[in-house]
Amino acid sequence: MPTVKVYNMAGQQTGEMELNAAVFGIEPNVPAMHAAVKNYLANCRQGTQSTLTRSEVRGGGIKPWRQKGTGRARQGSTRAPQWTHGGIVFAPKPRDYSYVLNKKVKRLALKSALSAKAASGDILVVDGLKLDEVKTKAMKGFLDSIQAGKSVVITPEVEKNVVLSARNIPGVVTTTAKVLSVYDIVNAGKFIVDKAALAVIEEVFA
Repeated sequence: MPTVKVYNMAGQQTGEMELNAAVFGIEPNVPAMHAAVKNYLANCRQGTQSTLTRSEVRGGGIKPWRQKGTGRARQGSTRAPQWTHGGIVFAPKPRDYSYVLNKKVKRLALKSALSAKAASGDILVVDGLKLDEVKTKAMKGFLDSIQAGKSVVITPEVEKNVVLSARNIPGVVTTTAKVLSVYDIVNAGKFIVDKAALAVIEEVFA
C-alpha cells in the first residue's frame, strides 16, 4: 500500500498513513488520462465564435463591372471571399464542443491521476484543513511551510475561508472531494487533501 505524510496547519509533519491501493495504487493508464483531459478542455470551450459568409455580408448587390470586354476576371459581387470586405469561406459559427466520456474511462482516468501523484510522492494529507478567517497570507504561509507551489487543495465540503484565502494565490486551485477533476490533478504539482476529504475519495472511488 502507498503511504503519505500527514501534516497539521502549522506545516509540521504529525505522522504517516496508508492509502487505499484500489484508488491510489493502480498502474496509471495514460490514454485514459489524456482522454479525460481532452474532454474537460472541450467542455470548457464557449463555442461562441461567429463570422459572416458571403450571403451575410452587407452590400455587394451590384455587379462590379460587365461580364466581358474589360480584360479583367469576371466578378459577380464585391462581397465574394477573394475581395477585401468580402465574406469568409466556411465561416465558423456558434457550436457546442462538449461531449460525454464513458463513465468507466472517467473513473479509470481519475484513479490513474491519483495513483501517479501517489507514486511520485506529491500527495500531502492535512489533518484539519481549515482557516479561522479569510487571510491569503495565512494560506500562503501554510503552502510555503509544506513546500507546495502549484497545487490543488481538496476539502470534504466547501470551506469558504480556504477558498477565499487561496483564490488570489497563482497556481492554487481549490475543490471538494466529490468534484475532482483529472485536469486539475494532472496540472498541479502537489495534491493537498484534507484527511476527511481523503476518506470521502476512498469511499466514493474504491
